[in-house]
Amino acid sequence: NLSFMQDLISQDECCVQYNIESSFIQALGEYGLLEITTVAETTYVHAEQLHELEKFIRLHYDLNINMEGIDAIAHLLSKVQNLQQKNNYLRRRLLVLGDDEDIV
Repeated sequence: NLSFMQDLISQDECCVQYNIESSFIQALGEYGLLEITTVAETTYVHAEQLHELEKFIRLHYDLNINMEGIDAIAHLLSKVQNLQQKNNYLRRRLLVLGDDEDIV
């Protein structure tokens, strides 16, 4: 499907663009941190995940955090985001119920 392929960026292109090793992208895929797809023996990264890839690149290459550390950080950031979403939902519910005196 052509539109599917337009949403993919080759691993090789990512490696050149970001000056990283292909083994780094493979490791992110193995840890389940990045969805990679292989089509006709070429590995691709989904375009919507480039922001995540850039975050992992900064953690690994700039801060020297290993893959296990990146996995732990990604897990904790996901938990924080989920808690923030639940908090926002509960704040909206309180507003609907009319108890808005201490909602910040």
